[in-house]
Amino acid sequence: MNLIYHIVPAADWQKQAGASTYEAPSLQTEGFIHLSTKEQVAGTLSRYYQDVPDLLLLHVDTGKLTSELKFELATNNEAFPHLYGPLNKEAVVHIETL
Repeated sequence: MNLIYHIVPAADWQKQAGASTYEAPSLQTEGFIHLSTKEQVAGTLSRYYQDVPDLLLLHVDTGKLTSELKFELATNNEAFPHLYGPLNKEAVVHIETL
């Protein structure tokens, strides 16, 4: 099982609790959902979520994804996973409270 991770405020995740998929705000504004590899999670947290309370870390099995996954270079020349469509919740194998 290959895992990637998505950081989400608990309130955002809970707003879509009844749906079979999750759509992060970035899907509308940027066209994809931001994800991270295990090695990238700590850096993503410190850069973008330092002052955000009540976060969840979604553990996502790449083999179960139904939307297209691409690894693309960010501004720091590091390849990050981007999901081009909704995140189907069957692919979320664990939810960790941060």
